[in-house]
Amino acid sequence: MYGIIGISGHLGIRPLLVLSEAALVLPGLALLVLLERPLAEALALRPVGGRTALLAVLCGGSLWALSLGIFELQYVVWPPPEGFLEGFRRLHEALRPAGPVDALVSIAAIALMPAAAEEMLFRGVVVGALVPLGRAATVVASAVLFGLIHLDVSSTGVPAFYRAPFAIVVGSVLAALRLRTASLIPAILAHATLNVITFTVAPWMAESGPGAPPAQPLLGAALLFGGGAMTLGLLARMRVGPSVGSTLDS
Repeated sequence: MYGIIGISGHLGIRPLLVLSEAALVLPGLALLVLLERPLAEALALRPVGGRTALLAVLCGGSLWALSLGIFELQYVVWPPPEGFLEGFRRLHEALRPAGPVDALVSIAAIALMPAAAEEMLFRGVVVGALVPLGRAATVVASAVLFGLIHLDVSSTGVPAFYRAPFAIVVGSVLAALRLRTASLIPAILAHATLNVITFTVAPWMAESGPGAPPAQPLLGAALLFGGGAMTLGLLARMRVGPSVGSTLDS
C-alpha cells in the first residue's frame, strides 16, 4: 500500500486507495454472481449481537497491540527495506486531515474501505471456498494469501516481504474469528478497528524524525504477548455461530 503514494498523481491519494481496494474485491464478487451464489450467504454477512460486535471491536484493539509487537521485535533482527519508513510517513502525511470532515474521509479511505473489501475477499470468498479443507487448513491458507497482498516494493524496485509476517498473523486471527462466529461482520469490525487505531496514532509514530528509530525489544515483547493473550481471550469468549460446525463437517 505504501508504494501507492508515488502513483497518486492528480487523482488524489484517497480516491486511489478506494479504487485499489474495489479492484481487489470486485473480481471475487463477480465470480460469486456468475456462479449464482447469493452474496449475503456466500460471504457470511449474517447479523451478530451487540456482545459479539463489542468483542470484535476489542479484538481489533488487541490485534493492533499484537501487530505492533511483531513489528518491534522484527525490527530488532530484520531492518525494514530502504524507503519503507519514509513511505509510511509520506502516506499518512498525505492523509493528514484538515478538519473533522476530512478526517472522516481519510478514515473511510484507509481504514473502513480496506477492512470491508479485504474481509469480503479473504474471509468471505476465500474462506468460503477453502472450508471443505478443514478449519486449520482454511485459516493457514487464507492467512498466507492475505500476507501476499501485503508485499511492498522497495525504492530499488525489489518486492519486500516486510509486512507479510504481521499480515499472516492478523489474517489467521480474522479467519478464526470468521469461522468461530459463522459471520463476516465480526472480522470486518475487528479489521476496521485495527486500521482506525493505526491511522489515528500514525502522526505520533511518524514524528520520531527522519531515519530509523531505535529498536525497543522489551516494548515489542510486552505488546506481542499482552496483545496475543488478550486476542486469544476475546476469541474464546466469542459465541460459536450456529452453522460453523455443520459447515466445517460437510
